[in-house]
Amino acid sequence: MNEDTTTLVERLQRVQSKLVAPKGQVNKFGNYKYRSAEDILEALKPLLNQEKLALIINDEIVEIGGRVYVKASAAVVDFVGAQLSVSAYAREAEDKKGMDVSQISGSASSYARKYALNGLFCIDDTKDADATNTHGKSKPVTAQPRSSAPSLDELI
Repeated sequence: MNEDTTTLVERLQRVQSKLVAPKGQVNKFGNYKYRSAEDILEALKPLLNQEKLALIINDEIVEIGGRVYVKASAAVVDFVGAQLSVSAYAREAEDKKGMDVSQISGSASSYARKYALNGLFCIDDTKDADATNTHGKSKPVTAQPRSSAPSLDELI
């Protein structure tokens, strides 16, 4: 099919099917592997270039129920301006030992961006450390599949 007539969804599907973003980072404290948003972006850039797509990521600070969240949006855009986007939220910790307020916001931003990218590019993290790490508890947390994004009531 001629590149000029290939739809955005078809091109996005090709990127999703080719994307390999291994968990190249190691958390020494929890002894598990994970992938960062930067790892995902590094793997994505050549695939997006190949498909003539651009990725736009932005953050918005929102208050829900008196708590501050970072809402990260990731959008893939083609040369005619068609776009598809996904958003994810991460709550800022009220206090995090050893971090100043800008680092707390940055950490929430990175987390929200990672999960927005996971949603847009179909990256499965059910076996990720966030789903399996016990955080010192006896039973591991199991990931529950979601059929849709959480509502604002579920975030509160």
